[in-house]
Amino acid sequence: MSNATEVLVPDIGDFADVDVIELHVSVGNRINIDDPIITIESDKATMDIPCPVSGTVASIHIAVEERVSEGDLIIKVAEDQEKDSEKSAQQDSDSDATSSTPENVQVRLPDIGDFQNVEIIELHVAVGSEISVDDSIITLESDKSTMDVPCTVSGQVASVLVGVGDRVSEGDLLIEVATTGEVPTPSAQLMDEDTEPIEVPATKTAPKTSSRSQSVGPVPPPTLPPPVERSKGAIPHASPSVRRFARSLGADLSQVRGTGPKGRITRTDVEHHVKNQMTSTGIGGRGAISGPPPISQVDFTKFGETKRLELSKIKRITGDRLHRAWLDIPHVTHHDEADITELENFRQEANAESTNSGGPKITMLAFITKAVVRTLDEFPTFNASLSADAQALILKQYCNIGVAVDTPNGLVVPVIRDVRSLSVSDLAMVFTETSERGRAGKLTPTDFEGGCFTISSLGGIGGRFFTPIINPPEVAILGVSRHHQVLVPSDCCDHESRLMLPLSLSYDHRVIDGAEAARFVAFLGSLLSQPLKLLL
Repeated sequence: MSNATEVLVPDIGDFADVDVIELHVSVGNRINIDDPIITIESDKATMDIPCPVSGTVASIHIAVEERVSEGDLIIKVAEDQEKDSEKSAQQDSDSDATSSTPENVQVRLPDIGDFQNVEIIELHVAVGSEISVDDSIITLESDKSTMDVPCTVSGQVASVLVGVGDRVSEGDLLIEVATTGEVPTPSAQLMDEDTEPIEVPATKTAPKTSSRSQSVGPVPPPTLPPPVERSKGAIPHASPSVRRFARSLGADLSQVRGTGPKGRITRTDVEHHVKNQMTSTGIGGRGAISGPPPISQVDFTKFGETKRLELSKIKRITGDRLHRAWLDIPHVTHHDEADITELENFRQEANAESTNSGGPKITMLAFITKAVVRTLDEFPTFNASLSADAQALILKQYCNIGVAVDTPNGLVVPVIRDVRSLSVSDLAMVFTETSERGRAGKLTPTDFEGGCFTISSLGGIGGRFFTPIINPPEVAILGVSRHHQVLVPSDCCDHESRLMLPLSLSYDHRVIDGAEAARFVAFLGSLLSQPLKLLL
């Protein structure tokens, strides 16, 4: 063997003092080029450091939980004698390649609104792949929507700086694209532990098959499933922040089942694991009664033929969010009806005039929204949110209304801004445009920000009353069902037919009491029953 070669920490960006969380070699081990030496963990990613040479590990100069920076000595490798000539030839080749360094263009995350630390759920590029303008680089997933981030240049991917499961914000570096010349091979790149090469779609509109949707089924209930069995020594998939959170609670990640992309462990998974451990061991003297028992798994194929239908991303996100809201917020729903006989007559006249003049279709939802805004001004605690410590109310002086939209992929709630300044006709036009964009999947993360109060209307489908779930951090939501004819006593005759609109107001009982909710619905009903009040 030749003299030992020092292997140093390569350029890992602007990071310094990065934690070593895993050591993959021992003295005397045979190691090949690109074999991982250590795994390091920054505040944004988990990365393997590959070995640049082949040989035998002669000595190790770092340990797990130590911190390293660029240039620190990791190991020494005793290279084989027969590899020396190849190493020299490789150095000559590297020198030639350096003389024709390609021009690399950095592609960063553009403005995506006020969202920070948004999770990457799909990576659509790999080092060496060709990419064109508007081709998707990554897919982001917030708690309200998903969106693809397109490339702004054409060329060949020179380096990938992010991976699946990472969280990114505006301005973060995603990839580097070589617009001319040659690009490094994938072995020269630092890859996140979950990053996998994925072919770039041939065209922008070509359908993408998500590896996540193939391998991950519907999000399970928040009770702890049996731990995932991993091979001995395997590292559980989790982000740096989740690892730190687990360490702070003393949770063993090897015993936690991940429900995120490709089995990645989320913060919620750790919380459920810890709660289950506490209840199973009887901490606090309560035993198993302090948590709900897990839902037993049933093999449905025993009873007949079955077919598995994967939930869409929106349904998985919405389901998880609504489940948390239902558990965290003490919901109460107040039901009542409003007489909209005169309002419906007025709406039909206004709609005929609008459509005849080429204007938008005036829907009942537009009138309801205007009435809701007036009612929120009268009852400001409904246009509020609890402070982070739940000790105060944040009263909002603006009024943005979320409107639930039924799309082929699931329910979404885009936000209509500054509703006070919009007329009924303006609202009708905005609702039409927003619904079309929602059904076409063209809503962006900024379309879901800043909501004060949500309206969920089932009037076009049916039903009498229902219990809508509050959209946190809001404190109330209004459900509207299909109107119906009711015979009521009349002064002019025995009975007359009136058009009644069912209203269902769900509210956070920590903020709003029953009497206030009843007054809110009564005031809203009076506005709807007397259309002229909406014009004042």
